[in-house]
Amino acid sequence: MLDEGDDAPTVTAEDQGGETLTLDFEAPTVLYFYPRDDTPGCTIEAKGFDAELAAYDEAGVAVYGVSTDDAASHREFREKYGLDVDLLADPEGEVAAAFDVDTSGGAAERVTFVLADGTVRAAYGGVSPDGHAESVLDDIRASGLLPEE
Repeated sequence: MLDEGDDAPTVTAEDQGGETLTLDFEAPTVLYFYPRDDTPGCTIEAKGFDAELAAYDEAGVAVYGVSTDDAASHREFREKYGLDVDLLADPEGEVAAAFDVDTSGGAAERVTFVLADGTVRAAYGGVSPDGHAESVLDDIRASGLLPEE
């Protein structure tokens, strides 16, 4: 997977609503990869990012979840749990490949990237879903990436 200091690729993917987004990661962004919609660990992680979404928004940090599920699956997942976090569909694994995230088992491994100014600012492998969203936000605040309040 890409590591801190690596250039962030520009990626294009469809969100849960079918809108095609192109992300260049100039603005502070968290991109978290997860294996599958509506599985126990992935649901915990998505709910965690969703619970912290207002704090991320307030800090000026965009958040996107990415899996190899399609947009319709993402839409159903969001509706089932009342999630607001944006989910990007990567059924061909192109976004995962751009970040060198393993999809050899047919699903993305659970990793998270913090990106800004077109650069990987932090990379988290072997992520435990519970409490991860809070930890990443705390790390972003401690990193000096955000302007002083």
